[in-house]
Amino acid sequence: METENYKEEIDNLTHEEMCNYWRNGGGNPIWFDVREESSKYFHDRLFKHFGGFTPEISKKVGWDKYK
Repeated sequence: METENYKEEIDNLTHEEMCNYWRNGGGNPIWFDVREESSKYFHDRLFKHFGGFTPEISKKVGWDKYK
């Protein structure tokens, strides 16, 4: 049941939000815990469903963590 809640949270994220969390951190830490099913789900949604980063999104989300 808990995994379904995480999937629902992930499904409600926009492509840009997912790219921003992937690159700059933030969001729910469980989405990035490789021991969790939600991590694979996040990865698959970002890279298989949305196709990963576009040049436009990459420029928009920037590299805040490294400024």
